[in-house]
Parts: sequence; C-alpha cells; structure tokens
Amino acid sequence: MNAEAPLVFIMGPTGAGKTALALAIAARLPAEVVSVDSAQVYRGLDLGTAKPSPAVRARVPHHLLDLCAPEEAYSAARFREDAQHAIAAVRARGRLPLLVGGTGLYFRALEQGLAVLPPADPAVRARLAAELERDGAAALHARLAALDPQAAARIHPNDPQRLLRALEVHALCGATLTSLWSAAQLAPHAGEIVKLVIAPTERAALHRDLAARFHRMLERGLVNEVRALRDNPRLTAQAPAMRCVGYREVWRYLDGACARGEMIERGIVATRQLAKRQLTWFRRESGALWLDSRDPALLDRALVRIAQASRFPARGN
Repeated sequence: MNAEAPLVFIMGPTGAGKTALALAIAARLPAEVVSVDSAQVYRGLDLGTAKPSPAVRARVPHHLLDLCAPEEAYSAARFREDAQHAIAAVRARGRLPLLVGGTGLYFRALEQGLAVLPPADPAVRARLAAELERDGAAALHARLAALDPQAAARIHPNDPQRLLRALEVHALCGATLTSLWSAAQLAPHAGEIVKLVIAPTERAALHRDLAARFHRMLERGLVNEVRALRDNPRLTAQAPAMRCVGYREVWRYLDGACARGEMIERGIVATRQLAKRQLTWFRRESGALWLDSRDPALLDRALVRIAQASRFPARGN
C-alpha cells in the first residue's frame, strides 16, 4: 500500500462494536488495527478497557496496545508520533491501516496536527489534582470557563484529565488552550481519510448494552484487576490510567468509599456519560459516514465506502 492510500478511521462511542467491525473488515481485506484508545495504551488495564484478547491479536495484528505503565502519562502528541510509525509499518507490509477507537482527540491529532503545548509538569498537575479533590470538578470547570470559555464548552466537568490539562497549560504559560490550538500546528495528515462512525440509532439500546457490558467486565474479574493494579506503590487514584471509566469507580469501592451496588451504578452512569461525550465529539466530524451498529448490512456498507478510496478488493465470505 503506498503512502497516498487512505487511512480508515473507525470511530464511535464505547461499546458500539468498533472492534467487531474492524475484525470483520480484516477478514475481508488485508488490514491491521491501530488502536485509538487512551486507556488501552496502559499495561494491566485489560478487562475495563475491553482490550482485544491475545487470540484476537494473533488473528489480526493490533498496534498501540500496552505501551506504557499505568502510573505514566500518555499524551495526544505521543499518540500522534506512535500512530504515524505504526501506520508506516502497516503500509510497508502492503496492508490497510484501520484506526479504531473512541478517543476523539487522538483522531484529531492525527488528522489535523497538534498545537505546540508545554510539557506536563508533575508539580502543577499534582496541585491541580489536589484542588479537584478538595473543591470538586464543578469549581475547577467554572475556573476554566472564566479563563477559556471555548475550552470549557468543549470539556465536560466529568472529564478530569482534559479539565486538568487545560488548567495546567494556562498555569504553565499564561495562554489558553484555545489560543494555542489556533496558533501554528504540526503538519496535518496530507492523504485521504475514510471516516466511519459506528453507533446505534437508539440511545436506549446503547444504554442497555453499556450496562450489560459493565456487568460482564465485573463477572470476568474487573475488581481483581484493579486490586492487582493497586499493589503498584507508584500508582495512585489520581493517575490518568485510574481516572478511566470503571477503574476510578472500582478504586473507590476498594477504598471502602462506597458499597458494591453504588460502585456498579456509578460505573454504568460514568460509562453512559463517556458515550454521550464521544457522540457529541464525533457529530462534529466532517465527511464521516454514520453507520447503525445494529444494521445487518453494516459490514457491506463499510466495505463499499472503503472500496471507493482503496485499491484492495474484498475477499469473499
């Protein structure tokens, strides 16, 4: 596959079936998956991130999984660099890169480039995290709204990682995230991109699926997974990895801050809120083809769109 061939973005909310569609496409086309997921980059976060199993990865190569320890921070800039290397390697093997995930900022970083932002400062981030714990998300979000109304409109109060990063950037350089984004950026992707957004047409159906999915994660051992992560003395509840949906709720439960039933309820609500934020983000994607995740013809519709921009003929069933 040459460098001019398109990238295929398979986007959508959590639990919508993005991975299943990617695997079905890979059964018909010579393709490999490049994960676009800010949680699956962490080692040890398997069940709560719905990370593909070793058997699935043996069948279809996956990239950008298990890149860093859970106590580390991982940025959109690092994702962009890692993704570009992975895409080049997939193309060098004559295969089609499927960019699959729900982290909208990472898709944007790859497509549009990134503003030059100050690197993270552990001391500033720790101070802001302490303020978040003390004052609550609403107070910090109100502070961001006063400093940078546009960023506050984009960032939900229940998205602590992005909220803290926006405040951290302002604390470090005195400029708002919005003003830096509008300044000079790294070069955007020059080639064609096929954008597919996978989501059920009925929100109630997605909510039912997400609740069932969270229960399955618990049945498979999510609590034990978080318990094992807590054995790492370098990992705290404030680490970005432990602020991922599901993990922060189970961590609170293991701290004794809530009962199991409340943990389950909070985990389901947080998952729904994440899906809502993702849907809001992807509705702003220009040129995207929206596909109903429950459509029996989903795979065929996706293959037709990819074929319009790709030299790869689909293999038979």
